[in-house]
Amino acid sequence: MFRWMTAGESHGKGLTAIVMGVPAGLPLAAADIDVDLARRQLGYGRGGRMKIEKDAVQITSGVRAARTLGSPVALYVPNRDWENWESVMSPDADAQTDRRTLTRPRPGHADLPGGIKYGHDDLRNVLERASARETTVRVAVGAVAKRLLAEFGVSIFSVVTQIGPIRADVDVNALDGNAAFDESPLRCPDADAEARMIEHIDAAQRRGDTVGGVFTVIARGLPIGLGSHIAWDTRLDARIAGAMMSIQAMKGVSIGLGFDAAGIPGSEAHDEIFYDADECRFYRETNRAGGLEGGITNGMPLVVNVAMKPISTLGRPLRSVDVHTKEPFEAQKERTDSCAVPAGGIVGEAMLAVVLAEAWLEKFGGDSLSEVRRNVEGYLESVRRV
Repeated sequence: MFRWMTAGESHGKGLTAIVMGVPAGLPLAAADIDVDLARRQLGYGRGGRMKIEKDAVQITSGVRAARTLGSPVALYVPNRDWENWESVMSPDADAQTDRRTLTRPRPGHADLPGGIKYGHDDLRNVLERASARETTVRVAVGAVAKRLLAEFGVSIFSVVTQIGPIRADVDVNALDGNAAFDESPLRCPDADAEARMIEHIDAAQRRGDTVGGVFTVIARGLPIGLGSHIAWDTRLDARIAGAMMSIQAMKGVSIGLGFDAAGIPGSEAHDEIFYDADECRFYRETNRAGGLEGGITNGMPLVVNVAMKPISTLGRPLRSVDVHTKEPFEAQKERTDSCAVPAGGIVGEAMLAVVLAEAWLEKFGGDSLSEVRRNVEGYLESVRRV
């Protein structure tokens, strides 16, 4: 079973992940992971930290000679800003906890509820782990999952489909691959819409404000049969939704038509089924379901839409209340972005990849890559005989 967890704080020494269940024999090098770490730092509207951090992973266990061993894979991403924070964030008893304290919770963050829940007087103890900086190492885990899925012809990519009120005019089912999108400022396939999106971000930045949007993650090459209808927690759409909503600042998830399906008749909401006798396969001419029916992949591209709220830390802070004095103040300001939706898409790719890797190994099992491959080939042969 593909399992993983992360550890680390935003301004701590670094971020760590442990990944278990990776089959032995999978080709894996740090460069495979660094590609996505760099992509996470791209995108119009990013803030100052992207100029400080140039993330690179260190694989500290589970890989030898660029192949996985079947044992836990440990990943470590150093924080290059650590030298400026070591005295404040040190785990030692002499940490200077009286510096850079946070007592004015920022609206929209975990600061206040987290501080109350865990009994912290300094809300920095909440901010540091709640920060979206944690997604760096999620992307590293997702890159491992992508590497596994790529062995079987599965590709995962994302595009920005909305910034603020501006929507791209694009058929996401016709898209294939990341390379071209990574060259554009917002990773949006609609150049006209992207230009208006950039103007919208600029206007918000001048006001000291932030903007949100929607990104769409697509997985191609999936077979029929990942996930299951038999229980609430085996349905793949439920697992995907949970994974996406676990990303900081995400507020909504839909599959395929999503909420748009609520406003149309059933005759326009579903995908009719056909059979190609020459190729001996079932197929569909539309993909309104977004690749999932009954919580199970149906062989069509998997299309996941994720809504990201505007970032909560503003250049012009909102009003708040000091947790010590109870006096009103403007919320404290931390370093922030004006828009991080393109980066959100990269994190979304990672989370979709880990959910699919989990489902893949549940379905096909195997301690080594060659064993998984045999199981996949046997299953696909049985599907061709249906």
